[in-house]
Amino acid sequence: MAMLETPRERPGYRLLSAATALPIAYVGTLLLLLCAYMFRPALLSPMLLMLIIRQAAPLGVAVIGQSLCIRILSIDLSFGGVAMGVSYILTSGYVPGNQAVLIGGSLLFGAAVGLANAFFIVRLRASSVIVTLAMGLLLTGIVIAFSQFRAPGDAPALLKYIGQTRIWNVPLAPLVWFALLIPIGWYLKRSVLGQYIDAIGANPRAAHATGIPYASVVVLVHVASSLFAVVSAFLLVGFVGMGSLDIGRDLALNSLAAVILGGVTFGSGRGGILGPAVAAFMLTFLFNLLTSFGLGEPSKLMLQGAIIAMAAIAYSARTRN
Repeated sequence: MAMLETPRERPGYRLLSAATALPIAYVGTLLLLLCAYMFRPALLSPMLLMLIIRQAAPLGVAVIGQSLCIRILSIDLSFGGVAMGVSYILTSGYVPGNQAVLIGGSLLFGAAVGLANAFFIVRLRASSVIVTLAMGLLLTGIVIAFSQFRAPGDAPALLKYIGQTRIWNVPLAPLVWFALLIPIGWYLKRSVLGQYIDAIGANPRAAHATGIPYASVVVLVHVASSLFAVVSAFLLVGFVGMGSLDIGRDLALNSLAAVILGGVTFGSGRGGILGPAVAAFMLTFLFNLLTSFGLGEPSKLMLQGAIIAMAAIAYSARTRN
């Protein structure tokens, strides 16, 4: 007598299970591309796709740092303040020196912000949400105060070259993004640090009890996160060609949305590095698609909030199942 096939053994069920296990970013990107194909096919032209990928590069770089923080049950909401501070350091003229000095000073500034965030989180055991949000607001206020005496100016020529140059019709900025993304993804999968990050995300107390250097990993991750925010600001300033008090304003919120949509949740790196990168492209493509339909900034913000909420609900339901 032949055994009856259970629903879970049917090919259709297995295919559906595999699809639902994917990060939302993959399915969302496919749906957006189909929508553009039906209603706005011009967005799928190679030239516009390359432009959208170039627009996604700063967010994609920032997402790398945000995903590292979330994997160790932390968060970094200081991205906007870091990006604004870097923009002002590069373009205000307050910092004397050539391009190398400006870029090096910006990197030191980012490392100092990351160290400050980590100090309050590790040593004082303060909430990462409160610490990094306060840091972002503090940096924003400082830049606005200084800008009353000297406004931002032109970006350094090197950053303009990176942000605006094409090599064989391929923008240079996405190449910088991929040059960071691929080695870091490979390193996290095969290094001891990657194992430490996964262990801390799974159970910080157990990881600390087994001898994993919890404090050092948290410090390293937050410093790396701020440095990625600095590189993201480099790409933004280079793309715009000048400093601005609006640069990086939405970087923290968009990076958080991309990480969640990419499959990385607090304490879990299930989406890896690729999932959040796809989500960064998805969000940038979505904003361009909404603009093509004539929707303004309020509609984008409402949809962005709805996407984050739906992603959080979906992953919560998946975890319970």
